Amino acid sequence: MEAAHPPVSGATLSVDSPEQMREVGRRLAKLLRAGDLVMLTGELGAGKTTLTRGLGEGLGVRGAVTSPTFVIARVHPSLTGGPALVHVDAYRLGGGLDEMEDLDLDVSLPESVVVVEWGDGKVEELTDDRLHVLIHRVTGDTDDDRRTVVLRGIGGRWADEDLALL
Repeated sequence: MEAAHPPVSGATLSVDSPEQMREVGRRLAKLLRAGDLVMLTGELGAGKTTLTRGLGEGLGVRGAVTSPTFVIARVHPSLTGGPALVHVDAYRLGGGLDEMEDLDLDVSLPESVVVVEWGDGKVEELTDDRLHVLIHRVTGDTDDDRRTVVLRGIGGRWADEDLALL
């Protein structure tokens, strides 16, 4: 699928702490609008939920953004008149798009910012336009908070966004 929809914009960021990861989310939120799909990829503990917490702060949504692992999806309505944040954890969903369709994400997508953790191979068909965020932990010392965040904008929506400004 990536070959049919190559990235049109991108950036690589170095992050040294959870607070910096939240700040990346807050800055990224300024670029997001209703209809955006953000896919987060990274191993357990990489910082996916921390980044999403920053997105929620930047979007001005209600409720604490926490990992939706056991409820699969949480909706955080906007407190500022902007789009709601729909936060999905697809880790336990193995059925691909069929199982994801049960969540009605295609209905939520036009009026919300949808963030999907562990969505690789499961949600790409929802839209041709998406932002893929890959978070890599530093190898070795597992107590190290350093991360590399790779942003890849895919589709026309991201053609004019300069992700390097984050």
